[in-house]
Amino acid sequence: MARKEKTITGIDVGSINVKVVMAQEGEGDKFQVIGGALSPSAGVSKGVISSIEDAVSSISGCLEKVERMTGMAAGHAYVGISGSDIISQETQGVVAVAKADNEIREDDVERALGAAQTVATPPNYEVIHVIPRFFKVDSQEMIKDPVGMTGVRLEVEAQMIEGPAAQIKNLTKCVYRTGVDIDDLVFGVLATAEAVLGPRQKELGVAVVNIGGATTSVAVFEEGDVLTAKVLPVGANHITNDIAIGLRTSIELAEQVKLDHGMLLSKDAKAKDEINLAEIDGEEEGSISKKELYMVIEARVEEIFSMVDEVLKDINRSGKLPSGVVLTGGGAMMPGMVDMAKKVFRLPASLGYPKNISTVIDKVNDLDFSTAVGLVLWGRQLQHVEGGGRLSGGSLFKRVKDMVKRLKP
Repeated sequence: MARKEKTITGIDVGSINVKVVMAQEGEGDKFQVIGGALSPSAGVSKGVISSIEDAVSSISGCLEKVERMTGMAAGHAYVGISGSDIISQETQGVVAVAKADNEIREDDVERALGAAQTVATPPNYEVIHVIPRFFKVDSQEMIKDPVGMTGVRLEVEAQMIEGPAAQIKNLTKCVYRTGVDIDDLVFGVLATAEAVLGPRQKELGVAVVNIGGATTSVAVFEEGDVLTAKVLPVGANHITNDIAIGLRTSIELAEQVKLDHGMLLSKDAKAKDEINLAEIDGEEEGSISKKELYMVIEARVEEIFSMVDEVLKDINRSGKLPSGVVLTGGGAMMPGMVDMAKKVFRLPASLGYPKNISTVIDKVNDLDFSTAVGLVLWGRQLQHVEGGGRLSGGSLFKRVKDMVKRLKP
């Protein structure tokens, strides 16, 4: 069982920013966020570490901000991992019940999940999570928790999340070098779902879409279970690049134009409406068409959503999720995103802000903090559930953790 501490820290290492959140138990069911900070990310490309030294510096800088804010050191944390090379697949495991009285115990469940890991995996990949969807005891199916039941044969249907071993080791190495221990390594979009989705949404069927700077993460839930999870190698930075190319401006100016004027409403823009570039950057001259800007943005966003819809089609859920699509992440802030999502997905759509937390730190309630908040909520859940390591894949991650322990400063 995960150890219980007064505070829980989440570290989200993104391609654009590093986010750190520190939280503790509050009043009622609310989780009190007592510290949150954001720092520009360096040494990270498309969710993957590209420079150890730069990434360590970025993470350390963000941790220091939170520690100054709270007056407490983050000795250990839940760390999010992302990247388009992370894969999700269904798997099964079957074992015989060990005890003579045929009562199923926790160790039987652990053995069944262990058997589920024997499925063929790509070379040099490590298991991040094995998430049980349901169990089967003899002929009885769709069991959520078999512990205490009687039977001779135990089967499990599970979703297995795997990532490249090198990517996992590089990320853990960076965190350890900051002096922080790792409680668990969590697939980022699953943590995001903890922050922005409710139990009823997960039960009815919902997709969470986290639009980051360089990647877009997708997770689909139904009947409370993860059906699939995937990271697409395209994000909000690609919108900036398109603006720079389409309107023949610098990347820096294109980013500011996107932030100040970007939206998905080209049909409402008149051909003569223009943006004076000198108002954004005094060294720039001329103007650009609002209608042309909106069309460039819409084309890229529609492409991103179409790629997400392909993920839904792969599991036969395109247009079939009653709770629709929940958009979150920094890239989802642009006006018109929800309307575009409704059009492409043919489903209800909404923005996903962090839930079940209380805080006086306004920025923590923003869309781009959803994963960092989700990481502390994930940790809270593990600390309140017996056998938390099984649900999180924590016992599996311990193998990787032990391998890189010597890298700690």
